Amino acid sequence: MRIFTAALATETNTFSPIAIDRRAFEASLQAGPGQHPETPTLCTAPITVGREVCAREGWTLIEGSASWADPAGLVARATYEGLRDEILAELRAAMPVDAVVLGLHGAMVAQGYDDCEGDLLTRVREIVGPDVLVCAELDPHSHLTAKRVAAADFLVAFKEFPHTDFVDRARDLWAIAVRALKGEVRPVMSVFDCRMIDVFPTSKQPMRGFVDRMMALERSEPGLLNLSIIHGFMAGDVPEMGTKVIAVTDAQPAAGAALAEQLGRELFALRGTFMVEQVDEKVAVDQALAAPRGPVVIADVWDNPGGGTAGDATVILEEMIRRGVTDVAVGTIWDPIAVQICFAAGEGAEIPLRFGAKSAPFTGNPVDKRVTVKRLVRNAEMRFGESWAPFGDSAWIHFDGVDVILNSTRAQSFDPSLFSVMGIEPTSRRILLIKSTNHFYGSFSKIATEIIYCSAGKPYPNRPAETDYRKARRDIWPMVENPWALRP
Repeated sequence: MRIFTAALATETNTFSPIAIDRRAFEASLQAGPGQHPETPTLCTAPITVGREVCAREGWTLIEGSASWADPAGLVARATYEGLRDEILAELRAAMPVDAVVLGLHGAMVAQGYDDCEGDLLTRVREIVGPDVLVCAELDPHSHLTAKRVAAADFLVAFKEFPHTDFVDRARDLWAIAVRALKGEVRPVMSVFDCRMIDVFPTSKQPMRGFVDRMMALERSEPGLLNLSIIHGFMAGDVPEMGTKVIAVTDAQPAAGAALAEQLGRELFALRGTFMVEQVDEKVAVDQALAAPRGPVVIADVWDNPGGGTAGDATVILEEMIRRGVTDVAVGTIWDPIAVQICFAAGEGAEIPLRFGAKSAPFTGNPVDKRVTVKRLVRNAEMRFGESWAPFGDSAWIHFDGVDVILNSTRAQSFDPSLFSVMGIEPTSRRILLIKSTNHFYGSFSKIATEIIYCSAGKPYPNRPAETDYRKARRDIWPMVENPWALRP
């Protein structure tokens, strides 16, 4: 067997002012054919897992390019078309192939392309023809379009949020592909539209139990190969935004459709109950100060670079400064200009510095302080599951009992190692202020005495009923209370 694999992924917040060009991919991950590192970067796991599988099976794996950019705004048209065309040229050179296995995100939007993944998959199908297996792994925070379903034989999404299972789901993807290539199964997809958009953390109920049940069904239902929930991505203003269920069966589309609808209607019945309680910055600081011991983690959930925002909001930090809170470590505030100034000044320097709140309205005000530059680290990285997440050249600054990590490559706060790599012992601080919606939970919950989810400012469009969408459908909850009552 000859199998082609490649990856092209980013998550696009169409409301974010931060445009993505090729340099954004270079800052996160851009690897040419055969140059992908041993460890995956989220959506590139099909490449590293493919190496294991093809070595075991004695098959030939032909690696194409792999590109990942941290979430932000629209991808420049020339950047997307250039990266896409590189993969397509590599595929043409690899022909003939028996299968194409891709690592995609599913919420990538470029100038002129509302559906990048659908565009890429369609062009892949045109090259390989109708009889070659085409499959891909997706992030659940994506848009499942009709174009993608038509072009792919099957799609598999991560089940967990936080996405701790991207390698396991890549193994599921490859396991189905191997069985299909050996003639043991004929995978077909059935899709159900839940007519809703919501946030589904699996670190709490009811989504924890829902995902556990999905995995139990995969083990027990005859002919069922995989179940995936496409959560949807509410910050993506595209026509097919919303939550959907995928059932992949062994040539049983009717049974798959019935199961997908059953699960989808159960999800709809639970709408609005999935996300954790969120408080404003004043209540968050009150609760953190009232905790008997630390570290207390305050998660700035909507200034999350993992959702495409800048990660430079200062709303919560300003509240702490106003109240004279000390023994605080902030990880991170994105400010490449401030980082440059700190590197120029050098470790140990005491300098006046303005940082933060440069990217957009409703993110607070820039902070002006006389700071001490405690430590400077080039190309800093933190752990994220089985992978590493870069956050670029970074500076640890200190003022008034507060430590702040300034970074030059946007990245959400995945793991406490973001503090330790900078020289800050996270467990020694009373309060840790981080920027992430839920990916932080798996690692930070191990050291936190309490976790407070804070909704501060408005850097992210997190209320779909109020969001000024131009393209997204309006016939889903919460835009309408009962979409099932609408005429078709």
